[in-house]
Amino acid sequence: MSVATAAPITAMVGNVPIAVGFGNGSAAPAGYLVATIVLGLFAVGYAAMSKHITATGAFYGYISHGLGRVVGLSAGFLTALAYMVFEAALAGIFAFFARDLFTSLFAVDLPWLLFAVVMIAVNAILTYFDVNLAAKVLGGLLITEIIMLTLMAGSVLITGGGPEGWSLSSLNPINGLTGLNAVVPNVDGAGTMAVMGSAGVGLFFAFWSWVGFESSAMYGEESKNPKKIIPVAIMSSVLGIGAFYIIVSWLAIVGTGPTKAIALAQDTNTASEIFFGPVRDHLGNWAVTLFQILLTTGSYACGMAFHNCAARYIYAIGREDIIPGTANTVGRTHRVHGSPHIAGFVQTVIALLIVLLFALTGRDPYGDLYGLMAILGTSAILIVQALAAFSVISYFHVRKQHPETAHWFRTCLAPGLGGLGMCYVIYLLISNASFAAGSASDDAIFTAIPYVVGITAVGGVVVALVLRARSPHRYDRLGRVVLDEER
Repeated sequence: MSVATAAPITAMVGNVPIAVGFGNGSAAPAGYLVATIVLGLFAVGYAAMSKHITATGAFYGYISHGLGRVVGLSAGFLTALAYMVFEAALAGIFAFFARDLFTSLFAVDLPWLLFAVVMIAVNAILTYFDVNLAAKVLGGLLITEIIMLTLMAGSVLITGGGPEGWSLSSLNPINGLTGLNAVVPNVDGAGTMAVMGSAGVGLFFAFWSWVGFESSAMYGEESKNPKKIIPVAIMSSVLGIGAFYIIVSWLAIVGTGPTKAIALAQDTNTASEIFFGPVRDHLGNWAVTLFQILLTTGSYACGMAFHNCAARYIYAIGREDIIPGTANTVGRTHRVHGSPHIAGFVQTVIALLIVLLFALTGRDPYGDLYGLMAILGTSAILIVQALAAFSVISYFHVRKQHPETAHWFRTCLAPGLGGLGMCYVIYLLISNASFAAGSASDDAIFTAIPYVVGITAVGGVVVALVLRARSPHRYDRLGRVVLDEER
């Protein structure tokens, strides 16, 4: 579930070309290496905390225990916001890929709204049942994604590299911190062009590719022996995703040629050729068609995983009865399947309303719906990740909880460095948000994003303070509904 949320094939084909063309150039894999190190440090502390706190609202529960209930509820609201809009964002990119696929394979041009609604409806049906059914569907789609990307990478290795050699400089982390500044031939062969980029853009899109890995912790209550399983899931998903991203992005650039890859990345119509080119040259056109199919299924898998995340956060906050009556509605689980089915249907309605808003106002499913909702959700989740990193330090070293686990590196230095890294990524997002939005940067929704994030965060603080003053028994429950540690 965690790896499916990161959506490897969508992250690679969607984000790597942007990092190559407008970020750190052919050193984009080095940017992924830097991100792996920062997120790995964060995950060390995150995994340590998961050994003692098992809660469906993972970030919400962790931050409530580490930094207090007020900050915790604010973080819970931000995380719920992020996962809610992420499903809508993925519905947009899924609809974009699906419409393109149907047009190329069957010469049928269907409205993108149809595909988006179908995805949201199927998500609602599948996630009504227990998490194992969803995991099986996502697992099958994920395996095909990984096989396809591995075939591409393996074909470059077997054929002895690319037209410009092995480009080992693409893996130097120092180069990952340097912006693009090069002169490359035009794709059509007519003359050359000077291109420039920002290292901040490359790093931002690298970090963006991981969003969702942290979701493994929220399945603890539905797992067997979560105290052992969840820490392993966290570390293996972070480091496994990181190693895979580094290798695949590097070999795609090697197979295409660093100079050509930079030139291709300048135009969205040719950017995907960084991946499709080596596949076509080494495996044939059939593999490119399969790649296009898997882009569609991969974006669906990612959207379904985010639906699960959103439903569990709505459920986690609802079961504490913060708003009277929610404990018996969105805070309930299905008596047979154990799934947060009511919260899941609420999330379905929210995602559908967002999609309809974009469709009925004539906005684009990719540049507008996917782009703007991804920026909104990423803004919220990065703030929460930074808070989660610092909450680990507070939990073990300020509040002196579980001294047997406290360690100068695992629960102090590592999460501290990871938290500072997250703060830097937040700065990158603020600095490069207009670029990331592209043509949608003039949209009123883009302008509203900082206000939506700010109001959500402040709203969580206000609700917590009101509860503390007027309903102490509800306030005491904030972030404290966790799985019994004896289980």
